[in-house]
Amino acid sequence: MTQVNDDGLTILGQSIRPGESKEVNFDVANLHTSSPVNVPVIIERSKKPGPTVLFTAGIHGDEVNGVEIVRQLIAKGINKPKCGTIICMPVINIFGFINLKREFPDGRDLNRVFPGSTSGSLAGRVAYKLMHDIIPHVDLIIDFHTGGSGRFNAPQLRYSKENKELNDLAKIFGAPFVLYSKNVSKSFRTTCYKLGKPLLLFEGGKSFHIDDNVTNSGVNGSKRILKHLGMLKTAFKASEPKKECVFVDESKWQRAKYSGMFKASIAIGSLVKKDAILGNITDPYGKFNYFVKASNEGYIINVNESPIVYQGDALFHITTELKK
Repeated sequence: MTQVNDDGLTILGQSIRPGESKEVNFDVANLHTSSPVNVPVIIERSKKPGPTVLFTAGIHGDEVNGVEIVRQLIAKGINKPKCGTIICMPVINIFGFINLKREFPDGRDLNRVFPGSTSGSLAGRVAYKLMHDIIPHVDLIIDFHTGGSGRFNAPQLRYSKENKELNDLAKIFGAPFVLYSKNVSKSFRTTCYKLGKPLLLFEGGKSFHIDDNVTNSGVNGSKRILKHLGMLKTAFKASEPKKECVFVDESKWQRAKYSGMFKASIAIGSLVKKDAILGNITDPYGKFNYFVKASNEGYIINVNESPIVYQGDALFHITTELKK
């Protein structure tokens, strides 16, 4: 990690000197009513030099659990560093957040338009501003997401395989699972990777839902990272993870063989044997009851919590191969 010197840090036209706290506005466009949209960027600098860590959430407007994690970091004062600088952006896709939508008003997924441009779509302009006005100043990004479409993710970190720096940081963060996943074209994670900016992507919970276990996993993991960097104030304790992190090399979705009413009966994060009953699909008339059984032994890292499913819908994300 690099260390910022004692000169002023200038972000979005605002200078933040060592020991200062500032809230600057990440504004891109007004609402269609001409009302301004203020997207606060909360910056806390210690008098002592050190790394700059960025916490982001709300790239998708429906991922409120990530917003809650960053909110707690701010509300509890965890974002006030012992050294270095902490930047918090709780809601990047403010337009989706306002409209209770995953995407931008134009239907675009912000996480598929990076690095963006100054003359493209609204989502592209937000992506460009983030990459050009914030990211150059930071040394590490922790980006919080949730599952979509009623699918509940076990708390997990995601990044590409064979990245020693992120492997080491993941062990320190202490989420229950690490899921190796390839970099996706035009995503925030991939764009930061190309710039040499390490990013830990946290997934946990589902859209439009706040879960205490997921929130605690995100907050506690963030505290462990800050403690490792020497940035966590002594007033805060960073407890050790209860279980050792499971690194997942391969996984697959187990899909519905039938349409109907669905109910899972297995707890998220469970280790199951092959043919273990995971849930059941029924019809509304009491004539049909199909038990969903595990296709292989593995951990259940995502469960579909939708009560209605169609044939082919993803029901469970189950690990097939762990890192040796």
